[in-house]
Amino acid sequence: MEIKDLLSQTDKLPNIPEVVRELVQALNDPDANYGDIAQKVSKDQTISLKILRLVNSAYFGLSRKVASIDEAVIMLGMGKLKTLVIASGFANCASDVEGLDLPAFWSDSFQVAEMAKWLAELTDNEVDADLAFTAGIIHNIGQLLLHMAQPNRAMAINTLIETTDVCRRDAEIERLGFSTAEAGEALLDLWKFPEVLATAVKYQNNPSDQEENAQLSAVLNLACIINRESKSGDDIDVIMQRFPVEIAELAGIKSQLEDYLSEGLAIKSGLDSLAA
Repeated sequence: MEIKDLLSQTDKLPNIPEVVRELVQALNDPDANYGDIAQKVSKDQTISLKILRLVNSAYFGLSRKVASIDEAVIMLGMGKLKTLVIASGFANCASDVEGLDLPAFWSDSFQVAEMAKWLAELTDNEVDADLAFTAGIIHNIGQLLLHMAQPNRAMAINTLIETTDVCRRDAEIERLGFSTAEAGEALLDLWKFPEVLATAVKYQNNPSDQEENAQLSAVLNLACIINRESKSGDDIDVIMQRFPVEIAELAGIKSQLEDYLSEGLAIKSGLDSLAA
C-alpha cells in the first residue's frame, strides 16, 4: 500500500472548513488580514456557536457574556481566537469514524496542542506558539485519515500494538509500509498548509532525523511525551530520569527541566466542548 492510495479516496478525506484552511495557511504569512478571516468565521454558524459557547463558559471566566465573534476578538485577542477556530474546525472535520473514539481523539490532540504552545513559549519565541498549537491539533491527522479510508487496517494496527510491545510507528510501517505521520505530511501538503507544519508532523516521532530547522518537530515530540507521561501515574522524579533532554535542547527550550516539567504535566486544555 502507498500513501497516495489513502489520498486518492477523496470522499473519505477529513472535511476542513475553508475558513480554517485559510487561517492555517495564514499562520506563516506576516501580511495576513485576520480581520477578513474573523468576518468569515462569524458567518460560519457551526464554528461561531461552538466558540461562543466555550468563550462564555466558566473556563474563560469573562466578566460579561460575549455575543459575537467581533466581541470575542476584543475580549480575548485575535491570537486566542485563531487557536479556538482551528481547534473547532478540525474537531468537526469527521463524524462516526469506525474504530476511533473521536471525542477522546480530539481531547488528546487538544492536550498536545496546549502543551506544544506552552513549550514554544519557553523557547524565547524561536518557535511560533500558534504554529506549535496547530501542529499539536493536527499531529495525528494521518491516523484519522487511515481510520477513515482504511478502517480495517487501522484496527489491525491497533490490535498489534495492544497485543505486543511494538510501538505505533513500527506497527504502521510493518502493516502499511509507511507511518501515519508520513501520511499526515502528505495530506497537509495536499491542503497546501505551511511546509513547516507538514514537516513537524512527519518528524514528530524522530525530530533528530530532521536535517535542519527541527525546533518545531522537537517541541511537538516533547508535547506528545509530556501528554503521555501525564497519564502514566509515575512520580515526577521517575519521569525526569527518562525525559529526553537532548530533544529539549534541540527544541531550544531555555528553562531547566525541573523548572518546567511539573507545570507541563498539569496542563489542561479546557477545549473538549469544541469536539462535542
